[in-house]
Amino acid sequence: MSEARLIYLPLGGAGEIGMNCYVYGYGPEGRERLIVVDLGVTFPDMETTPGVELILPDISWLEARADRIDAIFLTHAHEDHVGALGHLWPKLRAQVYCRCFTGVIAKLKLEEHGHPGTAVTVVEPRPEAVQVGPFRVQFQPVAHSIPESSALIIDTPAGRIFHSGDFKLDPGPVVGEPHDPKAMAEIGAEGVKVLTCDSTNVFNTHEGRSESTLAEPLRDLVAAAPGMVVATTFASNVARLVTLAQAGHAAGRSVCLLGRAMKRMVAAAEESGVLPAFPPIIPPEAAVEVPRQNLMLIVTGSQGERRAATAQLSRGKYLGLEMKEGDTFLFSSKTIPGNERGVIRIMNAFSERGVEVVDDHGGLYHVSGHANRPDLERVQEALKPQIVIPMHGEHRHLRAHARLAEARGRISEVATNGMMLDLTGDVPKVAEYIETSRVYLDGTAMVGAMDGVIRDRLRMGMNGLVLVTLILDEDDQPLGEAWAELLGLPKTGRTGRNFAEVLEADLAEFLDRVDARTLRDDDRLDEALRRLVRQVAVEEVGKKPEVTVVLSRLSAE
Repeated sequence: MSEARLIYLPLGGAGEIGMNCYVYGYGPEGRERLIVVDLGVTFPDMETTPGVELILPDISWLEARADRIDAIFLTHAHEDHVGALGHLWPKLRAQVYCRCFTGVIAKLKLEEHGHPGTAVTVVEPRPEAVQVGPFRVQFQPVAHSIPESSALIIDTPAGRIFHSGDFKLDPGPVVGEPHDPKAMAEIGAEGVKVLTCDSTNVFNTHEGRSESTLAEPLRDLVAAAPGMVVATTFASNVARLVTLAQAGHAAGRSVCLLGRAMKRMVAAAEESGVLPAFPPIIPPEAAVEVPRQNLMLIVTGSQGERRAATAQLSRGKYLGLEMKEGDTFLFSSKTIPGNERGVIRIMNAFSERGVEVVDDHGGLYHVSGHANRPDLERVQEALKPQIVIPMHGEHRHLRAHARLAEARGRISEVATNGMMLDLTGDVPKVAEYIETSRVYLDGTAMVGAMDGVIRDRLRMGMNGLVLVTLILDEDDQPLGEAWAELLGLPKTGRTGRNFAEVLEADLAEFLDRVDARTLRDDDRLDEALRRLVRQVAVEEVGKKPEVTVVLSRLSAE
């Protein structure tokens, strides 16, 4: 029998920010019992994934070993950690363990997709522990930008793993538990073999700031604004929603929440008990009747999402409410890389309406939910891990974090998606490389990244489409001429003639001289027509379009 080993395998979130999915295993090689930590999503963009709703990790490796999965653990309720649960749980069907607030969100996601909410088990924080297979797991509260975030203390026969989840060292997070340095020191004193750690802010060299520092500047901003005030932030940042609402009330304004995601998060916070009561709010129909100078809206869409309330307001009226000259719009958020274009478009739309647009002003109106470099150093000093494995970051983040750990005398290894590490010994070793990819939620269908659907869509978007239709009679001769329809291509080409007519003339000339063997063979004829269309298109419009050929043959009956 082979010796037991402890493995770590990221399937998402290592080498990128988002789509977190990590696997730990213990047992004989090829027969390890497994646990999954987080099932998250990332979000598409029009440049690389047009028309896609969500991007999920490819869990084919896990699905093939579903009978060996003992549990799924969720560290917190951000979409990049739980957003794939409803879509992927049926492939794994393992019990889900998490804290109460995360449990409310997780159950909603399962039930929305017709899966049982009973698959979620709510767990109290350390010292309560969950024993599944060879793993004993505790939830250690950490501060983050969403309530009840937790690190995981994973005890195995080969040693203890501290999986940080997303965290910051915040003594005053407004909503949720503060950072507890004493608890961290106690965990470190018990011994930590491996620290798998959030790397998002490794390049920020100053200590992280507390959520509580935003109350005064936000209160001053809202009080000084002459017209209506509208603020947007991440819907999941319940603490920020509370601070913004309190700022509105302090200025004598009625407060209205716009956006289903925000309302859901507030309801989950109240249901789970992390928020005793949200400050009073009024519905949109009542907000319409409030004088502008006495109204504050808190809205979704901080990342420029086209269907969210922020974008709707930038285009005109939304639920009877409209921004006008003299109003103020605040982005109490950081723009996630890749979303800049959409956010700037909205800012300019507001500016054209005479609205004063305010961003986070270098941290005056927003603080990050992730630990900065000095905070990462403090965590390493408290936990004293033997090995540090950076996670939750692009490759440059992981590499910088590994160097930080090594500079402090610790062993570190950069492991990206699909790289399985053997953590059994004193030094991590690469055990295997797993083929990893992505899965797209395209409308209601799941599409593999390598299936070609999105690639074809991109090609059509960049180069257009030509549809060629040809009818052949029972003697394999063209019945009339072939005709061409264009999509996404100019009507006239280099010669100034109608492009479709140029194509049809060249197709007619080709069909007059083509040999009988090609006319009898659909595949040969299809390929010849495609090649001709692309050649003419390059000459006329400088594009090589996607070409679809429809061949119809009349029967001899």
